[in-house]
Amino acid sequence: EVQLVESGGGLVQPGGSLRLSCAGSGFTFSSYAMSWVRQAPGKGREWVSGITAGGWTTWYIDSVKDRFTISRDNAKNTLYLQMNSLKPEDTAVYYCIGLYGSAQVWGQGTQVTVAS
Repeated sequence: EVQLVESGGGLVQPGGSLRLSCAGSGFTFSSYAMSWVRQAPGKGREWVSGITAGGWTTWYIDSVKDRFTISRDNAKNTLYLQMNSLKPEDTAVYYCIGLYGSAQVWGQGTQVTVAS
C-alpha cells in the first residue's frame, strides 16, 4: 500500500518549535520530490516548502523562510519539517506530499496549533 504518514504535530506556544515527520512506504521514496502543504481553518491550501528527490535543492514560501527547515533521510524513507519561532498564523493542518511526474501521494495530515 502506497502511503505517507505524518507525525509530530500538536499544541505549542508562540515562539516555540515543532518537528514534523512524514514516513513513506509502498513506493520508491528516494525518487520522489517532497513537499509540505498546509491548510488553515477557512482557507485554501498553501504550499509551504519543498525538497528535490536527492535533497540537494529546497524552497520555502517567504512567510516561513529563516524559521522552517525541510530535510529528508532517504535511507529511512522519511521527510522532516523543523519549525522554529512559530506564530499563531502557522496554525494549520500540515500535509506531506510526494511528487513524481504527474503522480502525487498525500498523507492524512497532522494538526499544528500555535496558541498561548
